[in-house]
Amino acid sequence: MQLVIQPGGTVHCLYGEELDLPQFGSLTIARGSHVEPTETGQWTADLSPVQGPVLGPFPSRSDALTAERQWLEAHWLTPAR
Repeated sequence: MQLVIQPGGTVHCLYGEELDLPQFGSLTIARGSHVEPTETGQWTADLSPVQGPVLGPFPSRSDALTAERQWLEAHWLTPAR
């Protein structure tokens, strides 16, 4: 799990259960994307909640989730946010 600590002490991360995040203080949790099936049975990752693109389609949900995480780590979870 990557934690990005801002100069004011705010911590940003992709939510996971690797760490007990409430121990760091109060949390604000927001959706970063919507991973949904298409009409043809494929999957997309819509990153519009963080002003990102729609990725896919992918043959499986796990492929869409992997692409979602990779995009968020490369484009959203950065120190310059």
